[in-house]
Amino acid sequence: MGCLALNASFEPLTILPVRRALRLIIDGKAEALEVDEARPYRSETSSFPAPVVIRLVRFIHVPRQFRRQVTNTFLFARDGYSCQYCGKHRSDLGYRESLTRDHVVPLSRGGDNSWLNVVTACSKCNLRKGNRTPSEARLRLRTMPSEPTGVELIWAVRRVTPTQARYISMFYGEATLRALSDSD
Repeated sequence: MGCLALNASFEPLTILPVRRALRLIIDGKAEALEVDEARPYRSETSSFPAPVVIRLVRFIHVPRQFRRQVTNTFLFARDGYSCQYCGKHRSDLGYRESLTRDHVVPLSRGGDNSWLNVVTACSKCNLRKGNRTPSEARLRLRTMPSEPTGVELIWAVRRVTPTQARYISMFYGEATLRALSDSD
């Protein structure tokens, strides 16, 4: 498990490897807010508990004007790792079945590769839909595709501990944390 790094303003930034977090603490660039005493890191002369949450001492400006491209990793996380036609979760897929990317309006019919035109589909539903729209294939979308927020993209594919989740919810709110938890 990694270490949650917070900006000086307590904004969650990323999950760091524990060794990197320790280096930031030792160099005086961060302070440990939460530690795991049961997992000490030792050197020849010192012992440090594993940091779970650190806060940077100085504020780092993070530009927010970026749009994340559609990747299967983020697409599947956005859709809760479930087929948007039949509702099967990835854990319920059979042998030789997988999650795939489906274009609601097929590329050959003028559709594009944007967040508003792609959904997660199991291989059976994607094959059944083929080069047709959902209505032509007599399939119904369970949810309409939407572009995820930057927060959802950043945290959707990361695993956080309950302690780390508390800090994320303090900054972004309980509703965001619930949305991220529901996508697992």
